[in-house]
Amino acid sequence: MTTTARSASFFRLRPALMAVSLAAALGAAMPGAAAASELVEVRIGTNGVVSDGPFFIASRKGYFAEQGIKVTFVKFDAGPKMIAPLGTGQLDVAAGAISAGLFNAAARGINIKVVADKGSTPPGYDYLPILVRKALVDSGKVKSFKDLKGMKVAEAGKGGSQGSKLNEALKSEGLSYKDVQHEFISYPQHVAALMNGAVDAAITTEPSATQAVERGAAVRMSMDKIYPDQAVAALFYGGQFIAKSPEIAKKFMIAYLKGTRVYNDALKDGKFAGPAGEEVIQILAQDSNVKDVALYRKMTPNGNNPDGRVNEASMKKDLQFYKDQGFLEGAITVEQVVDHSFVNAALKELGPYKRK
Repeated sequence: MTTTARSASFFRLRPALMAVSLAAALGAAMPGAAAASELVEVRIGTNGVVSDGPFFIASRKGYFAEQGIKVTFVKFDAGPKMIAPLGTGQLDVAAGAISAGLFNAAARGINIKVVADKGSTPPGYDYLPILVRKALVDSGKVKSFKDLKGMKVAEAGKGGSQGSKLNEALKSEGLSYKDVQHEFISYPQHVAALMNGAVDAAITTEPSATQAVERGAAVRMSMDKIYPDQAVAALFYGGQFIAKSPEIAKKFMIAYLKGTRVYNDALKDGKFAGPAGEEVIQILAQDSNVKDVALYRKMTPNGNNPDGRVNEASMKKDLQFYKDQGFLEGAITVEQVVDHSFVNAALKELGPYKRK
């Protein structure tokens, strides 16, 4: 081979050599990370909402790769649509609301488990507020929850955790869930419905809550004391994932909790204002449905227990609400649905959360 031919051959190979060197460098920079060919795929069902943050953080920061896991995000436009594929093993993990639908699925024998917190409302982090049309407040027609009697209140769906919170608010003023008219429309539609007067109030989530207030359509009425520490959303494991890949399920939880702890490091005074705030905002703006960086700085983030455990007392309260309203189709208990063994195993390795 001539010198010219050898040089040409080297330059053709150089990109490949550089890629190998880069891969080696990345592997060295991420201790414990498995080679790409050794990673085990875990399929996660998500809605792309802000409370999916720990998934995105753990993925971006390499926590899943450290545990030998490659995550594949499968996007759904509604949480209930994840239940069937989770039960059949088409999904391994999912993130969604704690609802009557979850309990009904479990009662029908669909093998899914609540394994960790994903969205809750600790003090200062009421990301699921009750809003009232500003015109009704300004006119004095609505001064408290008792004034909502007979009015139209928007909820994302029938038999959701938001309904249980609305019930607690109405009970605090001597009313019941049935004393208002329920309009079941998706969260993104709540802002328009409040602006055009189609509903009088809404129990909504972020960022819709902040957008409705900013646009002058609504006023926040709820406070943390109405329903403190409600378990709103959770991390689910499919039964097949638990049975066939228990070690991977444990490793997944370790990575998830590491992501959750970075998320908690981003929180301060009811905002994304903690030490990791800007980093987390940038990750969420890349990977969630909410792309507006400025909006993150205004909204109230969801809470998420950095030690993983879901609030079972809250789940029991909501389950009783679903029973009282006739939303349940079978007999089921919270204990049959919750499995904290993976959180407990992860905590043995990680220890309790220590805030930065």
